[in-house]
Amino acid sequence: MIRCLAIDDEPLALQQLVTYIQKVPFLELAAQCQSAMEARKYLEQETVDAIFCDINMPDLNGMDFIKSLQAPPLVVFTTAYSEYAVEGFKVNAVDYLLKPFGMQDFQRAANRVKERLEVTPPLPQQGGGGGSDTIFVKTEYKIVKITIADIRYIEAMSEYLKIYLDSEPKPVITLLSMKKIEERLPDDFMRIHRSYIVNLTKIQEVNKNRVIMDSDTYLPIGDMYKEAFQRYLDAKFLGK
Repeated sequence: MIRCLAIDDEPLALQQLVTYIQKVPFLELAAQCQSAMEARKYLEQETVDAIFCDINMPDLNGMDFIKSLQAPPLVVFTTAYSEYAVEGFKVNAVDYLLKPFGMQDFQRAANRVKERLEVTPPLPQQGGGGGSDTIFVKTEYKIVKITIADIRYIEAMSEYLKIYLDSEPKPVITLLSMKKIEERLPDDFMRIHRSYIVNLTKIQEVNKNRVIMDSDTYLPIGDMYKEAFQRYLDAKFLGK
């Protein structure tokens, strides 16, 4: 899900934004604010993927608010004044919605946000045709580099992935499909369940239909993946 912040000083306009966000399956309303100052306080404690923000607000207008953010998320501006459109795109706005706008216009803007978040930079190619030992993914509003050997396992969560690393206590959460990341991973990784990909080198134990990564992490082996996983075990197994 794409976490969104809705900002508008007009209660009816804010409610319309909230309603539209709730109608889009891949959007999640993180919070709604009636001023840029309220939104700033929220962002000091929380992160979002996108902001739907009115421009013409008292105290601090939406344009200046976005400019003031050190690392702003993706933004879609909403306003009744068309003269703001050009200025909006100068701050790299994803889209610009001229009030009054309908659900079709909002859906277009939401789709553009989703497309922008799904874009990942190409992997650097190494000499000799070898694959890269790192990947880059977008998390929150930044792009991070992940060393593939550092990955313990990956969990699918709706349209997002949780990438668990040896070097970090919390997983990296990114908007990406299992299929796409599978294509980037080497043979040391295997999908053992509809929701899990594991680094085979980091498995500690296999107990019945579970893979044990550590004392606190037990991952199920799905029926569709049992045969391939068993072939891997048979190739590594020593004993009678």
